[in-house]
Amino acid sequence: VQLQACGGGLVQAGGSLRLSCAASGVAFSTRAMGWFRQAPGKEREFVTSISWSGGSTYYADSVKGRFTISRDNAKNTVYLQMNSLKPDDTAVYYCAATPRFTGSSRLQNANEYGYWGKGTQVTVSS
Repeated sequence: VQLQACGGGLVQAGGSLRLSCAASGVAFSTRAMGWFRQAPGKEREFVTSISWSGGSTYYADSVKGRFTISRDNAKNTVYLQMNSLKPDDTAVYYCAATPRFTGSSRLQNANEYGYWGKGTQVTVSS
């Protein structure tokens, strides 16, 4: 199973970025997906998750209204649109997939995921 995240970069505060995470070797359309992030010196934290169908999503309060998760099951890809970025959003962003089918999208604990990508760096300058 491989999850490849890309789309990170350097952006000014208030700007936008779109992350993508392409999956292979897994039945992508049957798995919930999530995004987590880890800032230097901090623990990995939940950002957002999406159900297998894309019909249900869940967000951390810190990103609600600014970030949008979506998925394209035909392309085995999950996206994270990040708008109104803040310096506090600076982190390495990781995508993750559940190890088996679940109907839930409210998956904010890292141990609910079985597969992880390597991460992509997002840096927001003030």
